[in-house]
Amino acid sequence: MSLLPDRPKRRRVPLLPAWILALLLLAAATSVQATAAFARQTGSACADCHAAAYGPALTPYGMRFKINGFTETNGEGTKLPLAAQVLAQYARPVRGDSSTNLTEADLYLAGRLTDHVGGFVKVEADHQGDGGYATKLSNVDLRYVAHDLKLRGRDLVLGVSVNNSPGFDDPLGALPAPAYLAPPGVTGTLLNPSSPGSLAHRVIGAGVYGFYDAQWYAEAGSYRSLSASQQDDLGYSPLGDPGRLSGTGYLRLAWMKDLGRQFFSAGVVALTTQRQRPRSAPSDDITDLGYDFTWQYLGNRDHIVQLGYVNIMERRHYGSAPVVPGRVAPSRATARDQVISASYTFRQSYGISAAHLMSTGSRDPLRYGPPGDPATTSNLFSLYWTPFGKDDSWTSTANLKLAASWFRFTRFNGRRSNIFGAPPGAPATDASDLDAFFVSASVMF
Repeated sequence: MSLLPDRPKRRRVPLLPAWILALLLLAAATSVQATAAFARQTGSACADCHAAAYGPALTPYGMRFKINGFTETNGEGTKLPLAAQVLAQYARPVRGDSSTNLTEADLYLAGRLTDHVGGFVKVEADHQGDGGYATKLSNVDLRYVAHDLKLRGRDLVLGVSVNNSPGFDDPLGALPAPAYLAPPGVTGTLLNPSSPGSLAHRVIGAGVYGFYDAQWYAEAGSYRSLSASQQDDLGYSPLGDPGRLSGTGYLRLAWMKDLGRQFFSAGVVALTTQRQRPRSAPSDDITDLGYDFTWQYLGNRDHIVQLGYVNIMERRHYGSAPVVPGRVAPSRATARDQVISASYTFRQSYGISAAHLMSTGSRDPLRYGPPGDPATTSNLFSLYWTPFGKDDSWTSTANLKLAASWFRFTRFNGRRSNIFGAPPGAPATDASDLDAFFVSASVMF
């Protein structure tokens, strides 16, 4: 196993567990929903909907396009609602071997079907590390929308979204699922796609939403988990099964204010369910409650600044608890996910972003192992360049993104050093040993 050349030598240690590496890759992923099909459909440049001309952060125009069910068009004939993305990545972890791979290829069926029906479907092929690729159905968001309505003289949009990831359909893009930014760790909330047993892509649900007076958004819906066999058919290992869900409710409320040169939003979100994991186990009562704030300075689009904060708290009442002689795990617990993010984009082409990610929870040595503190703190820093996707660029409906990202852990399992509790004399792993550096190139067309 290779280490970075400038680091002091250590004793060789086993490979990190695969799930930790998966969390690293997820947190540093550059997948976006800035599909070229939307740009061709509307006749608008990618930069009209996305601050950095590639995503995922939406401008107010992009938010309205999503609320209107992806149905807006320039009226110049029917456009084929297809797009594709290819991602190549060089990964250099602190602990482990460097690699260069074509890591992902995506196909998007995205856009307008009728005046009232539109959608977004992503099929993803991921590199598996053995030279092969695994194909899976990724994000799904299918919509029916009634727009051009009035209520007390104010504009009203009503819609229905059928999707496979709670929060993914949110127009603000502030929640973890649509932001593609969530804290990794040994625990986490149900609204966090990086959590063990995450609901993302493994459930199906529907929500009814409304957008009133161009500033008030509300949504209510419900989800159920797919069976283990259905998850397997869609490309997901049954090992990540979130369990059986019942009585699931989802609620989202948000205020959005577009001032032209600036944009503000504040929102709350709630998810409640009874979960059986494994499916034969007694039910756990789980409730997520969160809030979020965003601010964008758009100006004349030469300088764009975006700030965001998301805080999601989860309360758990377990139906059963692991037991060892003389010890019983607590029946009640909490988990919390927080993300603070900031980005700056120059002329919608050159950008820098930083995120501070925190996952915390109740101490529980029986569920999490020694030392029993699931707290994880990490940071993600990125530099990126998107040369196309603007009105004055070579092409306004396709794009290239070159990015360099550094993913850094400052705490894992509540510790900075010996995070897995290795006994004296055994090789130890520090939080910084999970750090990784990525260079990626992605093309959307």
